[in-house]
Amino acid sequence: MNTSTEGQELAAWAKLLADSTRATVCLALLDRRAWTATELAKLAGVSRPTISEHLNLLVDGGLLSEVRQGRHRYVELAGPETAELLEGLAALTPRPAQVATSLSAASKRDAFARARTCYDHFAGRLGVALADAMTERGLLDWSAGVALTPAGSDWLAELGIVVEPRRGRPAVRSCLDVTERLPHLAGAVGAALCAHALQQKWVARIPGGRALRVTGSVETFGLPGDVVRGLISRS
Repeated sequence: MNTSTEGQELAAWAKLLADSTRATVCLALLDRRAWTATELAKLAGVSRPTISEHLNLLVDGGLLSEVRQGRHRYVELAGPETAELLEGLAALTPRPAQVATSLSAASKRDAFARARTCYDHFAGRLGVALADAMTERGLLDWSAGVALTPAGSDWLAELGIVVEPRRGRPAVRSCLDVTERLPHLAGAVGAALCAHALQQKWVARIPGGRALRVTGSVETFGLPGDVVRGLISRS
């Protein structure tokens, strides 16, 4: 394949996200849930036939996967690699300062920035703080991209965290955080850390979005006490 053809294919694929409705759908699906077309139509403020057209394009383009249960149709992101791509693109998008118009809106904005999921791993200040703490303790090596060190593998074993291998997914991967503009940890290890914390109830999902409520137990991950206090101060 020559460069010209590759450029045309990349442009055609990128065009899938060059529409506000389709972009809104993809960002909503970062919560890792499977959504119905009706739910997504309501979210995007478009009709059911219109959202169906957009969903068909996204499924055909490989950004979304379709799940059917009986007569019901659900869609979800194609996988963690797609989620990390979307989060990275969103982080590079110029973002005007958000002005909250109510106390409720301010609370949701702050909770989103403080701690949330990015598909299946941590993001926000929690995600960045975890990556920083692991780096300082020698659990991650950033000399050539990012890699889990032998000390990092031992640490995971001590915590009883099992990393589920997945073909084509690296053990660790850097993902640019959309609010912090700094890297947080993705990949199979990032997913395992998030799943472990949810199972241990060190974090809990806040209904209605991707934000998480944090407890002091995340100190087990080696986060500094002042960082943990900042994460739970208004959670």
